[in-house]
Amino acid sequence: MVKTGYKYLDDINSPKDLRRLSVPELETLAAELRDFMVSELCVNPGHLASSLGAVELAIALHYVYDTPDDKVVWDVGHQAYAHKILTGRREQFHTNRKLGGISGFPRMEESPYDAFGAGHASVSISAALGMAQANKLQGIHRNVIAVIGDGAMTGGLAYEGLNNAGASNADMLVILNDNNMSISPNVGALKEYLLGITTSKHYNRLKNRVWNAMSGVPRMRRAIQNFGNVVKQSILKQSNLFESLNFRYFGPVDGHDLKSLVRVLGDMRSIPGPKLLHVVTKKGKGYKPAESNPPIWHAPGRFNPVTGELLVNPGDNQPDRYQDVFGYTLLELARLDERVVGVTPAMLTGSSMDILQREMPHRCFDVGIAEGHAVTFSAGLAAGGLIPFCNIYSSFMQRAYDHMIHDVAIQRLPVIFCLDRAGLVGEDGVTHHGVFDLAFMRSVPNMTIAAPANEAELKEMMYTALLSGVPFAIRYPRGRGIGADWSGGFRRMEIGRGITLRGGKDVAVLAIGTVTNDALKAAVQAEEEGISAEVVSLRFAKPLDTAILHDVGRRFRRIITVEDGTVEGGVGSAVAEFISANGYTAEVVRLGIPDTFIHHGTIAELKRICGYDTEGILTAIRKAAGREKA
Repeated sequence: MVKTGYKYLDDINSPKDLRRLSVPELETLAAELRDFMVSELCVNPGHLASSLGAVELAIALHYVYDTPDDKVVWDVGHQAYAHKILTGRREQFHTNRKLGGISGFPRMEESPYDAFGAGHASVSISAALGMAQANKLQGIHRNVIAVIGDGAMTGGLAYEGLNNAGASNADMLVILNDNNMSISPNVGALKEYLLGITTSKHYNRLKNRVWNAMSGVPRMRRAIQNFGNVVKQSILKQSNLFESLNFRYFGPVDGHDLKSLVRVLGDMRSIPGPKLLHVVTKKGKGYKPAESNPPIWHAPGRFNPVTGELLVNPGDNQPDRYQDVFGYTLLELARLDERVVGVTPAMLTGSSMDILQREMPHRCFDVGIAEGHAVTFSAGLAAGGLIPFCNIYSSFMQRAYDHMIHDVAIQRLPVIFCLDRAGLVGEDGVTHHGVFDLAFMRSVPNMTIAAPANEAELKEMMYTALLSGVPFAIRYPRGRGIGADWSGGFRRMEIGRGITLRGGKDVAVLAIGTVTNDALKAAVQAEEEGISAEVVSLRFAKPLDTAILHDVGRRFRRIITVEDGTVEGGVGSAVAEFISANGYTAEVVRLGIPDTFIHHGTIAELKRICGYDTEGILTAIRKAAGREKA
């Protein structure tokens, strides 16, 4: 049920309604937006802290600019909830991230106000530059604004966009929403640079005095802006990074001061060329629990809105999360071998690498939102004699594909890629599903690729990777395991060796990863219907267990493969290639994610839609055995 009873929010169905309000009324609206978001997200979880911090920014942008004709690109998209609510989706917001509901990120096909999709970080400046140049070529006069925040400015693509935009003198505005955070606190030299700008009391005091004094003299303001860089250099004792890239720099501005935001944005509409407005905000603004601990409240799950208590779903058995198995195993391996180090691109808590960081901070590297750099940096560590465990979410690993090939695989360096959130991830949707890794890594020479069926196998694979001395990728899903005991010591696996979990004679089911457990359940149910299904856990996508494949190829006429990844070019394709190349006549039915983009919903819902949940596998077994149910 959508909460109502707000003085202004209930009547805001588009930015046109917003523009009828006065600036003091906008401040009340901001408080109502925050209350609305908290009341909705406490029962339907989503990205809370980031969007709370961008409320005034969203209001000011839609108040000042003529959206959707003027284009606003949000980056990263999880800070855009206020934007969505203000642009006609308030009534649908309770469906956020649910199957068939609105997306948790901007999505072009969802609304004309979503100028560009942005589930991954650092894309906004390049996209906005493209839009600005398209306007120029077509003789269209409209504003283009890129809102980049939550650590996205640490991504290399952002600097490629800045460099190109400055050189092209494109008419566009970049708003740096600086909250010193991604999910965890930002790291690196850029953070210190921005901190120096925002904390220079002398510079900010002088700038504000001059700016306010010239409020009634626009020409004088522009003249002062023209020599502003000289003032900044003399007071800050350093050049301005953005102005050196030919951007007119403005700020820093209090991102929660609506009056100032509206005034500054209004002034900037008439300034041509590339401009950057530095806006300082507080992640979680307006909700004390989120302000006090932004990493926890980035995406907190369900919570009590009054007390801030995080809620656990009743009845859950709560097996360990795969990311925690990774984190604690990495710490064990680091104690065991002094060459072991951890690398992550801004996913310290999300990957549970903070477990290593707390005990051995000197052996843990958070490189910021920079996946390509994370991989090449890991390659350098390996070339220097260390063994890096590089933890990257599967969908983000797509951004570092060339680095994996050029810097790791070709040189056969022992970098261990731990790909968290592999497979369908649920409510984060199409930009976050880790569905392509098996296919895009399988074609790369020198790569070893493994996927555990449970928590114990994840631990064993990490130990095996440590001892292997080769490029090694281990992919595992989001969420909790099946309750397998992983408390024992280390055991080395034989690389490329699968295991037959259940014998059978009618159909062979070859699975990889945690979907092996669904295959086992389906085989048990099939037996109750008189169908004998053999279940094999391949465990390795590369190298495949050729002994098992020869055996299965000889004994079965029908083979079913199951994977939590795309069927185009995935493990099922590898099995089919082997069966064909070796002259076997078995029919191979591949289950997994079809050749389409899968949007958001629960993991169970999405697996059912894709046809590889337990019931989907059972249906395939019945069909292969000629026992289809009516």
